[in-house]
Amino acid sequence: MNFGPQTTEADSHLIMDHALELGINFFDTANRYGGDKGVGATEDIIGRWFAQGGDRRDKVVLATKLFGPMSEWPNDGRLSARHIRAACDASLRRLQTDHIDLYQMHHIDRTAPWDEVWQAMETLTQQGKIIYVGSSNFAGWHIARANEAASRRGFLGLVSEQSHYNLLVRTVELEVLPACREYGVGVIPWSPLSGGLLGGVLGNEATARRQSPQALKRIDKIRPQLQRWEDLCAGLGEQPAAVALAWLLHQRDVTCPIIGPRTIEQLNGASLRALDITLEPDTLAQIEAIFPGPGGTAPEAYSW
Repeated sequence: MNFGPQTTEADSHLIMDHALELGINFFDTANRYGGDKGVGATEDIIGRWFAQGGDRRDKVVLATKLFGPMSEWPNDGRLSARHIRAACDASLRRLQTDHIDLYQMHHIDRTAPWDEVWQAMETLTQQGKIIYVGSSNFAGWHIARANEAASRRGFLGLVSEQSHYNLLVRTVELEVLPACREYGVGVIPWSPLSGGLLGGVLGNEATARRQSPQALKRIDKIRPQLQRWEDLCAGLGEQPAAVALAWLLHQRDVTCPIIGPRTIEQLNGASLRALDITLEPDTLAQIEAIFPGPGGTAPEAYSW
């Protein structure tokens, strides 16, 4: 998402090359990404990187998304069969590839019947344009309905769910994670550092200055909690960002968090360090005391 609006195309290409050197091969984007460069700009940058050759495309598990409006035209968004097929073709052109490994619905479309959605995804699969289908920001019951509808059609259904999940946002533990576990759906957390709040924002003035007014208000609201968090990480001798990522990797339902580096330094820093951190039971208990979850899965978390 940073490629284009936050990171130059040249630096984006360097980051992707370095990721492959490190063995990182899952690249996630969306057709809407591009910020002030315009929708589709991030896919364009990745496509021009693929076009450089060197087996770049073959080495990457490529994921992108559709849902949001790509223009003001009424049929240029959401999950109608028409838009699903048109959006896929447009992403393929921008990405300069003949197939997408994981095609994700960026949000639930309550106006689109599941038979219509799956009919379009089946067509794309049969045409070889996509291999797997995933969801993003779905509720647990959406995942259940989607996969039950796919099963009735003899289609594989959802293989992954990309959810907002980090130490400060744990509501997915109630129903989304159990649904994913039941259906064998991989979990890909987005915003693992909660917009930087879990990355040591109190101990880094430069990071704090970059926060939006809304984020600064949130920092003030949870400052005691963040201070306990940063003190714990200091006691471990680790960067808070690395520990936050390591915590997600310790969650049994998580396949991989999305790290979204803006620079190679960010990629080489906490993101890689998180792979080598083992959180002992007592440390996990301390983290749980600072950032308590919803109290278990549903309905036990809120019923007798």
